[in-house]
Amino acid sequence: MAKWIIIAIIGVIFFGCKKNKIIHNNEKELDPIAWHQENYRPQYHFSPKEKWMNDPNGLVYHKGVYHLFYQYYPEEIVWGPMHWGHATSSDLMHWKHKPIALYPDSHGLIFSGSAVVDTQNSSGFGTIDNPPLVAIYTYHLMEGEQTGRTDFQTQGIAYSLDNGEHWTKYIDNPVIKNEGVKDFRDPKVFWHEKTNSWILTLVAGDHAQIYRSKNLVDWEYLSDFGKEQGAHGGVWECPDLFQLKVEGTDETKWVLLISINPGAPNGGSGTQYFVGDFDGTSFVSDQKEPKWLDWGTDNYAGVTYNNLPDTDRVFIGWMSNWDYARDTPTKSWRSAMTLPRNLTLSKNNNEYALLNYPVLEIEKLLETKKKNVVRLAPKLKMTLPSDDISQGELRFKTSSTNFTIVLKNSLGEKLSLLCDVTEGKFTLDRSASGETDFNEAFGNKVHYMPINNFGDKAFEVRIFIDWSSIEVFLNKGQYVMTDLIFPKEPYNTIEITNKSEQEMVLKDFEIAKVKSIWKP
Repeated sequence: MAKWIIIAIIGVIFFGCKKNKIIHNNEKELDPIAWHQENYRPQYHFSPKEKWMNDPNGLVYHKGVYHLFYQYYPEEIVWGPMHWGHATSSDLMHWKHKPIALYPDSHGLIFSGSAVVDTQNSSGFGTIDNPPLVAIYTYHLMEGEQTGRTDFQTQGIAYSLDNGEHWTKYIDNPVIKNEGVKDFRDPKVFWHEKTNSWILTLVAGDHAQIYRSKNLVDWEYLSDFGKEQGAHGGVWECPDLFQLKVEGTDETKWVLLISINPGAPNGGSGTQYFVGDFDGTSFVSDQKEPKWLDWGTDNYAGVTYNNLPDTDRVFIGWMSNWDYARDTPTKSWRSAMTLPRNLTLSKNNNEYALLNYPVLEIEKLLETKKKNVVRLAPKLKMTLPSDDISQGELRFKTSSTNFTIVLKNSLGEKLSLLCDVTEGKFTLDRSASGETDFNEAFGNKVHYMPINNFGDKAFEVRIFIDWSSIEVFLNKGQYVMTDLIFPKEPYNTIEITNKSEQEMVLKDFEIAKVKSIWKP
């Protein structure tokens, strides 16, 4: 602990920016050839070239560029003094590593936040012809925390006039001060047409707070949400408030994402959501019980892109868990992001559900094998060799009520999935999946997800595996589970067992290799 506190102080001195100082990022583009084949390196998920990464930050689309900023420590592969790392993409799949965007300064470390395109130049930082990108983030003053103060987290802003290449910090930061809330962070900002103002949501310990501004600089507190609603097993983090149309209707609702650590259904970190209404001042929801965006243990702190059409709400999460994030068995880098996912809102029997499903751009990476119809008699097991599955996709539709999918390799390592529709459960067991002993919390329990009985209706099973991760999507993202795995060699066998008393029919069955995003 003392070591990284010293590093933090050195970092503030060395990287500290005087007020209104421009950060010039003139580093060379990073060459992927030397590092993209490291052990456990994801081949089609974003990961940093080296060192530590956690929360996605500042997701914004501008002039054909998807920006991905993220919590980054450039000195070690464990958490340390936070910066904003930066990557860009034109398709949400292929990413270019960019130089660090924001460094710590005298106000503190650079914690999570968001970014917007100030189209009307309400801030005055740019012009109508060249509107600024504005980043809104949390300052974390380590010296304040270490001396027992409760006001050590405040909110600051920075702006860019060249689409994120260089950033200027606002001369009078912080723009939102702290009156004594220990966990006061993670601002997410959007433009609200009806009130002609910017709306900011942040978290204050066990609840969310909402603010309003006309210029991104002067903020007015509006309301609270969540003190008596949702899961409260840990600190609330990374809020995101946005509007969605309910699929197949003209109804629109507001959705609030809240990450929580600990307190997720399978342990450690997780993301819950609320469906309700926002009137420009307050968010309200009739929701009584927590709802979870993802039932796996490794989708946390996710937020959505700003400046996309409201019908296109794209989400990216951090693919790890604070229970073991610092201990995962990688050598020169830590952590990856989930696949980008479209969020949609459905309604069934008066109940709202937030679905998340991979963006269409993933299809361009698939080397799809021929689709088949596979039939399995009751209690029959099918074994398929596949050299593609550890960097691939498995997909089919079925109305079967009870089956298992097991991925294996020649070392006897296995990852086991069970889908039991009759019992209303889906489970994932990674206890024998590969390396698990680096942390007691990693492989010590079977992960459980409740699912509805689909009746006779066929539902889709879609699974993405990328060496050190698995993402499971049932029924087009109605049920999702994301987990890390660390097999010592790639899985090369798929076993599917029909555990029911009826024939199992797998329609549109395919196994596809997913192309690497790092190879030239």
